Amino acid sequence: MKNKAIESTLWKNATKLRGSVEWGEYKHIILSLLFLKFTNDNFIKHREILIKDNKEKYLDNIDFYTKDNIVYLPESARWNYLIENASTADISQKIDNALASIEKNNPTLSGALPSDNFVRLQIPQSKVKQLLDSINNIDDDFEDFDIIGLVYEYFLSKFSEAEGKEGQYFTPKHTIKLMNELLKPDKGIVYDPCCGTGGMFVQTYEYLKENEINTKDISFYGQESVLTNYKLARMNLSIRGINNDLGNTSADTFFKDQHKDLKTDYIFANPPFNQSGWRSENELIDDVRWKGYKPPLPGNANYGWILHMIHKMKNQSEAAFLLANGALEDDDSLEIRKQIINNDIVEAIITLPRNMFYSTDASVTLWILNKDKKGKTVTKNNEIYKYKNRVNEILFLDLRKAVKKIGKKIVMTDIDIQNAVTTFYDWRIGNFKAKEEYSKNTSLSEIKENNYSLVPSRYIDFIDKDLDVDFDSEIKKLQKSFAIDIEIQENAISDIKKTMKDLGYEI
Repeated sequence: MKNKAIESTLWKNATKLRGSVEWGEYKHIILSLLFLKFTNDNFIKHREILIKDNKEKYLDNIDFYTKDNIVYLPESARWNYLIENASTADISQKIDNALASIEKNNPTLSGALPSDNFVRLQIPQSKVKQLLDSINNIDDDFEDFDIIGLVYEYFLSKFSEAEGKEGQYFTPKHTIKLMNELLKPDKGIVYDPCCGTGGMFVQTYEYLKENEINTKDISFYGQESVLTNYKLARMNLSIRGINNDLGNTSADTFFKDQHKDLKTDYIFANPPFNQSGWRSENELIDDVRWKGYKPPLPGNANYGWILHMIHKMKNQSEAAFLLANGALEDDDSLEIRKQIINNDIVEAIITLPRNMFYSTDASVTLWILNKDKKGKTVTKNNEIYKYKNRVNEILFLDLRKAVKKIGKKIVMTDIDIQNAVTTFYDWRIGNFKAKEEYSKNTSLSEIKENNYSLVPSRYIDFIDKDLDVDFDSEIKKLQKSFAIDIEIQENAISDIKKTMKDLGYEI
């Protein structure tokens, strides 16, 4: 079953639960069952490997699963057991018990699973069975896409439409792919300070596997402030056997940094857009993360996120993150932007297409930061790159035309992504040629002349569409149109004056 079919099937079942479960609760019910289904698939595959390796006596030894980041399932938590008991009156209790027993047998999942929803919500047994049967029919290889995040994003969108509320911004898969292809992570620490449901980590992990990079050479660290997302991220990563450290609980990254001393090799992030009220006037004034910069203003957290990520970077680190376009020339943050640009940390600014997210049509920008832009030889994914000296230069890319429409959504195709990556690396190695309406290499002095604006369209050359216009002819058309409008207006005023005079009033 393809991902669109999964979304459609699950939403049809959602409408069947109308009246039985609040809209806001349904996504947790679905995601819990998806977790049970796909965790079971992984568990069964691992059991088959143990049998093939003549290790039958270890089939119920928890250590032989957890050492490979596989969730161990006691018999009562296995999918077949739940399907076989789907028609029993206490199936809701059995599902809650299954989730609780998984937490008990897998300490790394402690506190991550919602183990009281089914009984608490009193879902009718017949509807629980319908859900189990629907999910049981999902036979796609879930590892090919971020199923938890994808379905979660889909449900947020649908619930937002139903409730009239703004949803959250789950990062599209093709955007994360672009970010990975640009930075090409191959070893070290990957960090996401606002990891949501863990989609960045999932796609980075898939990137490593596709490029035959040893996943054990990468460590994943993250943090998430929303408890629901924090739990879903832990579920999402455990399904795939991705070793991670998301901190001990959900927490605000600014006020309770759970990786305070962490220095990273790669950062991938999609912070909340234009987050207001993230701190009060008197909070975090002398925070170590702003050292050398002005404190970011309370009204918008964009530059708070930027400075947080810069603080986390090692001397040779790279970062790729999304921000709303306003951050490119926000006057209130001009002094911070000046300092960042003058410190020569910004490597590339990439305008992305609109309408890429389920819950907003906002246009966003991809920032690439790099603390070491000097010429050097770098090996990435077994390829050797001889970087030229890019000090005091920034690459600007405009990808707004590099899109394909699928349904209501805009996506970047693999060709679009590869073209952007090729342009980026051509620039890095000194084999770059600017392209009208697409790319431009810009000096720091030119950026200073533009008052430190990072808006790509200020630097990329755009074809003047007005050059072929016959201005004299167009002006004459406007002149004639204005004359007609003026005549109509004068006639109307004349009629009003005549009417008023007939009534005995002079104007």
